[in-house]
Amino acid sequence: MLDVGRIVRPHGLKGQVVVELWTNVESRMAAGSEMFAGGRRLVVSAASRLPDSGGQARWVVTFAGPASREDAEALRDCVLSAEPVEIEGAMWIHELVGADLFEPDGSVVGRVEAVEANPASDLLLLSDGRVIPLTFVTRDGNRLVVQGPPGLLDPP
Repeated sequence: MLDVGRIVRPHGLKGQVVVELWTNVESRMAAGSEMFAGGRRLVVSAASRLPDSGGQARWVVTFAGPASREDAEALRDCVLSAEPVEIEGAMWIHELVGADLFEPDGSVVGRVEAVEANPASDLLLLSDGRVIPLTFVTRDGNRLVVQGPPGLLDPP
């Protein structure tokens, strides 16, 4: 299961909530989508994006089940999790962390310890302290291959 968002607060009187979506896979908000929060299975009945979310993807969501403001209040601050989705060519954080990174010739560069969000390009933090922008990483079958400018792979 992947964390995909958080229920921020109730919205209105009929069980709707405001959801801060942490993923760019907006199909998570489609009617019929299934998520879990606070040990409960939640199915999206309807959702609409808030027009000005201050740079964050916030949605007003109606889940099947919660029918009152009190029901919605019980979900406040719950993290939403969902099954991973397959998108051709996408590299997901849960697949990157712990993966070995290779040069095009097959030699090992290092192991990815973490992924850090960065406006220009997410950064792969390697176990030896090196930082590799995701821009220079491609997937070759099941391997992650880095090919970048001179000096990119120099020791820290």
